[in-house]
Amino acid sequence: MNNKNDTDRIFQNEKMRSVWDDKDRKWLYSVVDVIGILTESDDPSTYWRVLKKRLKDDGNETVTNCNALKMIAPDGKMRSTDVADTEQILRLIQHIPSKRAEPFRQWLSENAGNTLDEESKAKAKQLFDTGDIDNIEVGTVKGLIHIHKYLFGGLYTFAGQIRSKNISKGGFKFANAAYLHETLATIERMSESDYEGIVTKYIEMNVAHPFMEGNGRSTRIWLDLILKKNIRMCVDWQRINKYDYLSAMERSVTEDSFIKDLLHTALTDRIDDREIFMKGIDHSYYYEEPDNDI
Repeated sequence: MNNKNDTDRIFQNEKMRSVWDDKDRKWLYSVVDVIGILTESDDPSTYWRVLKKRLKDDGNETVTNCNALKMIAPDGKMRSTDVADTEQILRLIQHIPSKRAEPFRQWLSENAGNTLDEESKAKAKQLFDTGDIDNIEVGTVKGLIHIHKYLFGGLYTFAGQIRSKNISKGGFKFANAAYLHETLATIERMSESDYEGIVTKYIEMNVAHPFMEGNGRSTRIWLDLILKKNIRMCVDWQRINKYDYLSAMERSVTEDSFIKDLLHTALTDRIDDREIFMKGIDHSYYYEEPDNDI
């Protein structure tokens, strides 16, 4: 299976280990975790072994023919566990007496086709509509963590957590994890008194790349909040071409004038305009989409 993204999905505040399979465009769920949610059993592994044997003995292989994948077990180690797609889980539910079966079936059907980005984008838009965006601490590491956790909570196990591993992209190594907390503290203290200083701070946060995934989507919201607070402006992201932006950000490590000029051309004083925010989120997520033709 290619391009799988390990995460936790949440039903009624309970987590189940899941994998998004990019190749087949579907979610795969830990069968044991699903059974644990439905039955509230103290030993869902045993429950599944017994049920699996009974269904196999009855010749019901459409339910029991599950793939095995390595996922993080409760003891923190990677262990093989049975996973099933939405269709298999829906069939499995029919064999598990549970008061949660119907609401779980409904939740699963409604969310079956949503990708990680689609779910995260919906969360990002909720920031504005719920007013939760006004509760974010502006310009601080704590505020950025708040944004990341809001966007990716329930989707990535590391949502809102500063990375402890080194990462790179396109041959460029982001800030060393061993010194990341000190680096972030330094960035936090950087000036926000004018446009130039704010974008410089944004560039440095991009170089730090504090999370394992989701840095760009989080820091663009973080940037707009700083601009809004200090100069009563924000970026109208729909006016910025994806490839111009990506090129300018790549060059910003050694020459920041390109990204500063580019963002400046898209500044707007419509800081509380819902349309500006929503279309900005759409473009922010579009920047992160992979290109198959370049």
